[in-house]
Amino acid sequence: MQKGGPLRVLVVDDTVVYRKAVSDVLSEIPDVEVVGTASNGKIAMSKIDSLKPDLLTLDIEMPEMNGIDVLASLQEQSRDVGVIVLSTLTRKGGDLTMQALELGAFDFITKPEADSMEESRQQIKNAIGPMLKAFARRQEIKSILKGSSSTTSVFQPQPPTRKSKGHDDVVQRMKRLAENIRARPEIVGIGISTGGPKALAQMMPQLPGDINVPILIVQHMPAIFTQSLAKNLDSKCGFDVKEAVDGEVVKPNKAYIAPGGKQMKVVAGADGKSRIIRITDDPPENSCKPSVDYLFRSISQHYVGRSAGVIMTGMGSDGSLGLKLMKRTGSFIIAQNEETCVVYGMPKEPIEKGIVDVIAPLDKIAEVIMNAVKGIYH
Repeated sequence: MQKGGPLRVLVVDDTVVYRKAVSDVLSEIPDVEVVGTASNGKIAMSKIDSLKPDLLTLDIEMPEMNGIDVLASLQEQSRDVGVIVLSTLTRKGGDLTMQALELGAFDFITKPEADSMEESRQQIKNAIGPMLKAFARRQEIKSILKGSSSTTSVFQPQPPTRKSKGHDDVVQRMKRLAENIRARPEIVGIGISTGGPKALAQMMPQLPGDINVPILIVQHMPAIFTQSLAKNLDSKCGFDVKEAVDGEVVKPNKAYIAPGGKQMKVVAGADGKSRIIRITDDPPENSCKPSVDYLFRSISQHYVGRSAGVIMTGMGSDGSLGLKLMKRTGSFIIAQNEETCVVYGMPKEPIEKGIVDVIAPLDKIAEVIMNAVKGIYH
């Protein structure tokens, strides 16, 4: 994207109806220019050099060269072109979307199934508008970071009321953290959105199979897609990863993913000791269903001073209020740093509000989680 210029988009879809619908929607959005269209991946790849798009809207299932092949080629050739995937709301579409996100797609939207073309256009606009803004912002941040040296160290933020004169020695910082933590975490809650599947696929396999605590995850995704996410992560991790089921007992060495289109919380079991997962049809929070706040709020109530909250890449601020409650009841809070976030939205407010104990790059988050679970802070 040229500085001060519009976001240049190439629309790629084998269906003329969707090519037109997406092109029409993008043409109505300020600071966005549709530079061309393509009916399959092969044509799209041939147009990239001449049209120089910043971003592709990319159908996954196409003849000759599908969306997965396009993403693989872009990665192979180190092309600096963003991709928003258009996928069908099916099991196959979900599995292919997981592959696309791991191959570097920025985000995805599902193809609308509305009764009229006008409704379809509105659904596309509502979904893709915020993504374009987030993508443009990410490009700005990447440009800024290119001109500066970034750090990958883990650090404890200074309280917002104090002026920092630089970071203390790591050992001293972690000792201070240990003094403030009431108990070792017995559960880990993770909230994540845009960029999440790829980030989780990198971070979670770094956790040991005998982590000895349960992990509950809210990833903003529609129904069916969370099944594909769970299946993909389960194949990579040393512990079981599954889509959560209503009524099951929370157990250590398992990760539970909130089903798309539902809310997930923990409640006390009849024995007063066990914790049970509840999957509900309660309303969206922060326009999200599943919502991170919804999960984190229940963790703060049922694991007082015995939990860790992890907030990672994603748009919006879902999770901030839940983390405040967790922090208030003695939880340990971890946030992904700006440099490694695909979208620095969800971690931003908790960090700025001073409720985060540790800010870590993506490749260090698993280590921070394990240290907290073991009670090791030095």
